[in-house]
Amino acid sequence: MVVCNLHAGVDGWGRPSGSLDKVLALEPDIAILPETWRGASTDMVDELARAGLEGRFVPLARGERVATTTGGRGWQPPLAHFTGERGIHLSEHRQLSRAQRHFLENSPVREPGEWGLSLVSRYPGEYTVVPLGRLPRERVERYMILARLTVDSRVLHVAALHGAHLSHGSPWMYARVRRHLDALEPLPLLLGGDFNCWRPLLRPLLPGYETRVRAKTWPAYRAHSQIDHLLSRGPFRTTSSGALDVGSDHRALVGDLVLAGVESGEVS
Repeated sequence: MVVCNLHAGVDGWGRPSGSLDKVLALEPDIAILPETWRGASTDMVDELARAGLEGRFVPLARGERVATTTGGRGWQPPLAHFTGERGIHLSEHRQLSRAQRHFLENSPVREPGEWGLSLVSRYPGEYTVVPLGRLPRERVERYMILARLTVDSRVLHVAALHGAHLSHGSPWMYARVRRHLDALEPLPLLLGGDFNCWRPLLRPLLPGYETRVRAKTWPAYRAHSQIDHLLSRGPFRTTSSGALDVGSDHRALVGDLVLAGVESGEVS
């Protein structure tokens, strides 16, 4: 199984990163992919389907993606956290910064499209989308994707998220997630995605879940923290796990899991 923030397939300058190709090379059975991009020239959902991974995509915001071949030596501009990065421009709900507007107006390659969350699998299943609303400081809407998969005649529930930052009010969002999943009580359950939250802080927000993969994921080029997670409820064990640099700003979480009672045993 893979959990990977794709960053729309570009780096912070707007240069192609190849993140989706590197994820597909891992040949996952299930993938949770925040920051999937759907545009006129690049449709990651179609690329996933061609690779045998199908499921559900939900757009979180519309915007423009820049795909150029120029930029500095680093993954993104040094002051990107203050001025805004240059690869993805989401202006549906909030205005861009002055620096972002200037760069966008002078970018030779601009592609409008949808930036969102994907949950895909090689297993047959049913998918639903749960609206989580938009927090006041957010640029995007938030949703959770739920899948009811059949793995060797056993039902497996998977939930995918791209969580808000703590500074934007994510505890309210996670309260909605907790209420929804607790009401369903779907076991066995895997819950994964880019949570934008460290596990010690996430634990009281989502109690009762076990961490399946422990690895530093952010920033990919010098990872010091884990803010991407794969959590579980039910009879799972992890046979191998880790984090890989696939060209995005987050490293990809990779885990081979065994679900008790499944004949083939492994969910990769």
